[in-house]
Amino acid sequence: MSAEHTSAKQSGSFTIGGDLTVNRLGYGAMQLTGPGIWGDPRDPEEAVRVLRRATELDVTFIDTADSYGPFVSEMLIKKALHPYPQDLVIATKAGLTRSGPNDWRPVGRPEYLRQQVHLSLRHLGLERIDLLQLHRIDSKVPLEEQVGELKLLQEEGKIRHIGLSEVTVEQIEAASKIAQIVSVQNLYNLAKRDAEPVLAYCEAHQIAFIPWFPLATGQLAKAGGPLDEMAKRLDVKPSQLALAWLLKRSPVMLPIPGTSSVAHLEENMAAVGIELHDADFQTLLDVATAK
Repeated sequence: MSAEHTSAKQSGSFTIGGDLTVNRLGYGAMQLTGPGIWGDPRDPEEAVRVLRRATELDVTFIDTADSYGPFVSEMLIKKALHPYPQDLVIATKAGLTRSGPNDWRPVGRPEYLRQQVHLSLRHLGLERIDLLQLHRIDSKVPLEEQVGELKLLQEEGKIRHIGLSEVTVEQIEAASKIAQIVSVQNLYNLAKRDAEPVLAYCEAHQIAFIPWFPLATGQLAKAGGPLDEMAKRLDVKPSQLALAWLLKRSPVMLPIPGTSSVAHLEENMAAVGIELHDADFQTLLDVATAK
């Protein structure tokens, strides 16, 4: 499928929290930073082009976090897209601190989460964040204090909806007693499916499931491997096949492949044009399970 005929609308839609309808194939803005998700990108102008091209391709869901850069990703989104298209949903996260490249440390103290939400509002140029996700649960702080502070910010009109990241079913249930949880962002891809129980829970409760690292395919995509062979047969890229598999896997799935180049963005978005038949879907599931 050529780039000019590609549209994220073809991925179908999902309504987050009952009132935010987005096209299911979104964009993850983590890669718009420097090496180690630290500092400015090597090519800031290309980063801006990527974001603008994403919205041209009808991406209506962009995922970022205060810790990407830190703040670099959020500020690039504002530079590229503000004032925002009316249908664009920007999800950001708070709860991981940074002290250098590839260093991530959970901090869930209420005063810290409040500060970061206010900084994200400023950096994104928003009066309210549509979806604020707790980036990690801090084991040193009671969950009631972490999610409770986000609920207070929600009641104050600073947050529209609350989500979680890297959690178990038990943690979702515990958090749901404090506030409504509308999304979960866990590591999940064709080759790594430990979060199946969480996905099943999200399906049962109409919670958006946002798989991070969606393109990781491990040994499945090696030359001569099952993903490689099927991709050649269908005349697509293995990464496109992996995205098509995720979209077919569940109606609550919102994949957010990230990239720092327009060409790679267009390649990822072309996955919406792949018609993955049930037999091929099951074949990939079987080989991934057997690996």
